[in-house]
Amino acid sequence: MPEYAPLDLPENPKLTHNITHFARALRKAGLPVGPGRVMDAIRAVQAAGFTSKTDFFFTLRACFVNRPEQRAVFAQVFRLYWRDPRYMEHMMSLMLPAIRGVQEDRTAKAAEKRAAEALLDGIEPEIPEAREDEGEETLIEIDASLTMSREEKFKTLDFEQMSTSEIAEAKRMLARLSLPVKPFASRRGMPSHTGHRIDARKTLRAAMRRGGEMRRIHLQKPRPRWPNLVVLCDISGSMSQYSRMVLHFLHAVANEKGAGWAKVHAFTFGTRLTNITRHLATRDVDAALAAAGQEAQDWEGGTRIGACLHCFNRDWSRRVMGQGAVVLLITDGLDRDDADSLAHEMQRLHLSSRRLIWLNPLLRWDGFAPKATGIRAMLPHVDSFRAGHSIATLEDLADAISKAGDMGEKARLMAML
Repeated sequence: MPEYAPLDLPENPKLTHNITHFARALRKAGLPVGPGRVMDAIRAVQAAGFTSKTDFFFTLRACFVNRPEQRAVFAQVFRLYWRDPRYMEHMMSLMLPAIRGVQEDRTAKAAEKRAAEALLDGIEPEIPEAREDEGEETLIEIDASLTMSREEKFKTLDFEQMSTSEIAEAKRMLARLSLPVKPFASRRGMPSHTGHRIDARKTLRAAMRRGGEMRRIHLQKPRPRWPNLVVLCDISGSMSQYSRMVLHFLHAVANEKGAGWAKVHAFTFGTRLTNITRHLATRDVDAALAAAGQEAQDWEGGTRIGACLHCFNRDWSRRVMGQGAVVLLITDGLDRDDADSLAHEMQRLHLSSRRLIWLNPLLRWDGFAPKATGIRAMLPHVDSFRAGHSIATLEDLADAISKAGDMGEKARLMAML
């Protein structure tokens, strides 16, 4: 353990208290912030000086953030705590939807609800007491006949808008989900008394053992075969929170016995392609995803979908796409590379797979339209186009895989092209 010298506090002790309280909020929001980092942050601010907000932001971020996925939470907590003069009202509006006047200004951004939950920990809202006028009580009747249960609402909640406790509960629910698949008939046959195909070889061998006398015609039926599941998951900045939840779900699928998959192969891509299949074999989900995060160095970076699909088609397609593999492509489709090359790589991927299912979290918006160049290039080459932003959409994925004719939202969006 490193030894720290006595700390020289700044002249204004309020800044030290605020940094300490800010670090406490970061720790409640999920960042591993200890006393040592708090002391380092105070020393760094004392050395750098409080010259500008930008320098102050990057000084604290250098002390408290050590992983790319922590940047979004840090930025939201910093903005709410240090920059926005109405941060307390806005946080209260996030935690209490009944408060009006602030929440209507804009919707919550990524990690903002978790930041509000951390900063408002222990603060209870003031509930006005009921008034009684001359002994008469005011009765409030609530019609809950058409309201959704808490579990149903939680299943439809967007991953990006979940708080820290809700994310933990969602991970526990995803660990119990399964993705069963039905086998399909292969060209190979197996002996059967009720089969519809004649097993000529077995029939002739039995006849040769009896001097050419054919007493029985042997039958066979198609041998069942289970496909591989190949997952290509986008881990760029706009997809980081969704990717983590999907990888929790894939870890449960990869370790589910009897689900029917021959093998589950997982790849992540942002600016480069990374194979994380061996990490999903680890039974502990936290250790598995930590190892996968160390393997993939492009978390929350840029997006090069066409180049990454080219690497997959060139280096991995022949290895993992045999036996009629089902491919899950999880990405928002926002790519600035050449649209023609992206369409070509999508066509190659589609021809190599038995089914290609695209999960796009942008489908959570009712007014979604295929206006982006990348989406327009990719959409014609998928079999099914579905949303992937909540637990309910991942539950519906099992039905989409089992139904060969399921197209999701593809037919509706293709009409807009």
